[in-house]
Amino acid sequence: MNRNEIKINNYKKLSIKHILLDYNGTLAKDGILKEGVKKLLRELSKLYTLHIITADTFGNVHAQVSTFDVRVKVLESQDHTGEKEEYVKSLGASSCVAVGNGNNDIEMLKTASLGIAIIGDEGCATQTLLVSDATCKSIEDALELFLSPKRLIATLRK
Repeated sequence: MNRNEIKINNYKKLSIKHILLDYNGTLAKDGILKEGVKKLLRELSKLYTLHIITADTFGNVHAQVSTFDVRVKVLESQDHTGEKEEYVKSLGASSCVAVGNGNNDIEMLKTASLGIAIIGDEGCATQTLLVSDATCKSIEDALELFLSPKRLIATLRK
């Protein structure tokens, strides 16, 4: 099975090139990259272009991810929700998966071909949960969906 092409019966066919990841609350807790994420980022970067999109609240995202093959987008505007949405559009929304937990992730999840909400250490904004295509209890579970796509198919098929 080509992991980048995922056909989900009675739902949609995904052609994934990019995985966009919120940083704080999703990949990191209090600015520190979660230990269980490191191996998954290395594996996924061989299959997809990984993007970390963040306000960089703690000012250390570059130091935390410098050894990984990821692109980092630090938000610059006052409208983080809109900026995240525009970033998805700039990559071609139909080839993007977006993963996040906060209110400022809503439009990113809605715009991407597939939006995944994470209920992690920081919780998940209710509206983000409601607009997501799928929800996972951890970032590790969400990232593993793209290494074992039959899990994603089982969740989303109708």
